[in-house]
Amino acid sequence: MKKVIGGILLTASLMACQDNESSTGDKDFTGNETVYALAAGSEYDIDGTVTLKEKTDGSTLVLVALSGTEGTIEHPVHIHLGNISAPGADVYASLNPVIGNVGTSETVLTKVADESTITYKQLTALDACMKIHLAASGESKDIILAGANIGVNASKDASGRLSFGVCKSE
Repeated sequence: MKKVIGGILLTASLMACQDNESSTGDKDFTGNETVYALAAGSEYDIDGTVTLKEKTDGSTLVLVALSGTEGTIEHPVHIHLGNISAPGADVYASLNPVIGNVGTSETVLTKVADESTITYKQLTALDACMKIHLAASGESKDIILAGANIGVNASKDASGRLSFGVCKSE
Protein backbone atom coordinates (compact mmCIF):
# COMPACT_ATOMS: atom_id res chain seq x y z
CA MET A 1 0.00 0.00 0.00
CA LYS A 2 2.87 2.38 0.85
CA LYS A 3 4.35 1.75 -2.61
CA VAL A 4 1.03 2.60 -4.30
CA ILE A 5 0.62 5.84 -2.32
CA GLY A 6 4.28 6.73 -2.93
CA GLY A 7 3.81 6.09 -6.66
CA ILE A 8 0.71 8.28 -6.75
CA LEU A 9 2.51 11.12 -4.93
CA LEU A 10 5.54 10.84 -7.22
CA THR A 11 3.33 10.89 -10.32
CA ALA A 12 1.36 13.89 -9.01
CA SER A 13 4.54 15.83 -8.23
CA LEU A 14 5.99 15.07 -11.69
CA MET A 15 2.77 16.24 -13.33
CA ALA A 16 2.83 19.44 -11.27
CA CYS A 17 6.40 20.13 -12.39
CA GLN A 18 5.44 19.53 -16.00
CA ASP A 19 2.48 21.92 -15.69
CA ASN A 20 4.70 24.61 -14.16
CA GLU A 21 7.32 24.19 -16.86
CA SER A 22 4.78 24.56 -19.65
CA SER A 23 3.15 27.61 -18.09
CA THR A 24 6.42 29.47 -17.45
CA GLY A 25 6.71 30.17 -21.18
CA ASP A 26 4.06 32.88 -20.86
CA LYS A 27 5.90 34.37 -17.89
CA ASP A 28 8.92 34.94 -20.16
CA PHE A 29 7.01 37.54 -22.21
CA THR A 30 5.67 41.02 -21.46
CA GLY A 31 2.68 40.76 -23.80
CA ASN A 32 4.13 43.33 -26.24
CA GLU A 33 4.07 41.91 -29.75
CA THR A 34 4.37 43.31 -33.28
CA VAL A 35 3.45 41.41 -36.44
CA TYR A 36 4.53 42.35 -39.97
CA ALA A 37 3.30 40.81 -43.22
CA LEU A 38 6.05 39.46 -45.46
CA ALA A 39 5.53 40.06 -49.18
CA ALA A 40 6.92 37.92 -52.00
CA GLY A 41 10.20 39.33 -53.24
CA SER A 42 10.65 37.35 -56.48
CA GLU A 43 8.85 35.05 -58.86
CA TYR A 44 8.43 32.47 -56.08
CA ASP A 45 4.97 32.33 -54.53
CA ILE A 46 6.14 32.96 -50.96
CA ASP A 47 4.53 35.02 -48.23
CA GLY A 48 4.21 34.96 -44.48
CA THR A 49 4.67 36.93 -41.30
CA VAL A 50 7.37 37.98 -38.89
CA THR A 51 6.34 38.34 -35.25
CA LEU A 52 8.42 40.22 -32.70
CA LYS A 53 7.62 39.28 -29.08
CA GLU A 54 9.14 41.17 -26.16
CA LYS A 55 10.68 39.00 -23.47
CA THR A 56 10.78 40.11 -19.83
CA ASP A 57 14.55 40.63 -20.07
CA GLY A 58 13.99 43.15 -22.90
CA SER A 59 15.22 40.84 -25.68
CA THR A 60 13.06 39.86 -28.65
CA LEU A 61 11.80 36.50 -29.82
CA VAL A 62 11.64 36.78 -33.62
CA LEU A 63 9.32 34.26 -35.26
CA VAL A 64 9.34 33.99 -39.05
CA ALA A 65 6.61 31.90 -40.70
CA LEU A 66 6.59 31.41 -44.48
CA SER A 67 4.18 29.57 -46.72
CA GLY A 68 5.28 28.15 -50.04
CA THR A 69 8.75 26.90 -49.07
CA GLU A 70 9.81 23.28 -49.46
CA GLY A 71 12.77 20.92 -49.25
CA THR A 72 15.64 21.03 -46.79
CA ILE A 73 17.34 24.19 -48.03
CA GLU A 74 18.08 26.84 -45.41
CA HIS A 75 16.85 30.33 -46.29
CA PRO A 76 18.97 33.03 -44.57
CA VAL A 77 17.07 35.74 -42.67
CA HIS A 78 18.59 39.21 -42.24
CA ILE A 79 17.62 42.54 -40.76
CA HIS A 80 18.97 45.55 -42.65
CA LEU A 81 18.84 49.23 -41.78
CA GLY A 82 16.83 51.38 -44.17
CA ASN A 83 14.03 50.77 -46.63
CA ILE A 84 13.67 47.35 -48.23
CA SER A 85 14.16 48.87 -51.70
CA ALA A 86 17.67 50.18 -50.87
CA PRO A 87 20.33 48.14 -52.69
CA GLY A 88 23.59 47.10 -51.03
CA ALA A 89 22.36 47.33 -47.45
CA ASP A 90 24.69 45.86 -44.83
CA VAL A 91 23.40 43.05 -42.63
CA TYR A 92 22.42 44.62 -39.31
CA ALA A 93 21.50 41.29 -37.70
CA SER A 94 21.44 37.67 -38.87
CA LEU A 95 18.67 35.44 -37.62
CA ASN A 96 18.30 31.67 -37.68
CA PRO A 97 17.44 30.47 -41.20
CA VAL A 98 14.04 29.29 -42.33
CA ILE A 99 14.14 25.58 -43.19
CA GLY A 100 12.20 24.99 -46.40
CA ASN A 101 10.00 22.04 -45.45
CA VAL A 102 9.21 23.56 -42.03
CA GLY A 103 8.77 27.15 -43.19
CA THR A 104 9.68 28.69 -39.84
CA SER A 105 12.54 30.27 -37.95
CA GLU A 106 12.87 31.25 -34.29
CA THR A 107 15.59 33.51 -32.93
CA VAL A 108 16.02 35.21 -29.57
CA LEU A 109 17.64 38.45 -30.68
CA THR A 110 19.88 40.07 -28.09
CA LYS A 111 22.81 41.30 -30.22
CA VAL A 112 23.29 42.66 -33.72
CA ALA A 113 26.16 42.14 -36.19
CA ASP A 114 28.56 44.54 -34.40
CA GLU A 115 27.90 42.68 -31.11
CA SER A 116 26.02 45.61 -29.54
CA THR A 117 22.87 44.70 -27.64
CA ILE A 118 19.38 45.43 -28.89
CA THR A 119 16.07 45.42 -27.04
CA TYR A 120 12.54 44.93 -28.32
CA LYS A 121 11.86 48.66 -27.94
CA GLN A 122 14.97 49.54 -29.94
CA LEU A 123 14.15 46.98 -32.64
CA THR A 124 10.59 48.19 -33.12
CA ALA A 125 11.85 51.79 -33.35
CA LEU A 126 14.43 51.05 -36.07
CA ASP A 127 14.21 52.33 -39.63
CA ALA A 128 14.79 48.79 -40.93
CA CYS A 129 13.69 45.90 -43.10
CA MET A 130 13.82 42.12 -43.06
CA LYS A 131 14.74 39.94 -46.03
CA ILE A 132 14.61 36.18 -46.45
CA HIS A 133 16.98 34.90 -49.15
CA LEU A 134 16.65 31.85 -51.37
CA ALA A 135 20.13 30.58 -50.42
CA ALA A 136 23.21 31.47 -48.38
CA SER A 137 25.68 31.32 -51.28
CA GLY A 138 25.98 31.24 -55.05
CA GLU A 139 23.77 33.13 -57.47
CA SER A 140 20.67 32.28 -55.43
CA LYS A 141 21.88 34.35 -52.45
CA ASP A 142 20.76 37.51 -54.26
CA ILE A 143 17.19 36.23 -54.71
CA ILE A 144 14.88 37.62 -52.04
CA LEU A 145 12.05 35.19 -51.30
CA ALA A 146 10.14 37.54 -49.02
CA GLY A 147 10.58 40.67 -46.99
CA ALA A 148 9.05 43.62 -45.23
CA ASN A 149 9.89 47.00 -43.86
CA ILE A 150 9.86 46.80 -40.06
CA GLY A 151 9.94 49.24 -37.18
CA VAL A 152 9.16 52.83 -38.12
CA ASN A 153 9.70 51.87 -41.76
CA ALA A 154 6.62 49.61 -41.76
CA SER A 155 4.22 52.52 -42.19
CA LYS A 156 5.89 53.40 -45.52
CA ASP A 157 4.34 50.34 -47.25
CA ALA A 158 0.70 51.39 -47.19
CA SER A 159 0.50 52.24 -50.90
CA GLY A 160 1.14 48.83 -52.43
CA ARG A 161 3.83 46.50 -53.84
CA LEU A 162 7.33 46.75 -52.44
CA SER A 163 10.46 46.82 -54.56
CA PHE A 164 13.35 44.80 -53.14
CA GLY A 165 16.97 45.94 -53.24
CA VAL A 166 19.67 43.26 -53.42
CA CYS A 167 21.69 42.92 -50.20
CA LYS A 168 25.41 43.48 -49.93
CA SER A 169 27.27 40.18 -50.31
CA GLU A 170 28.92 38.90 -47.16
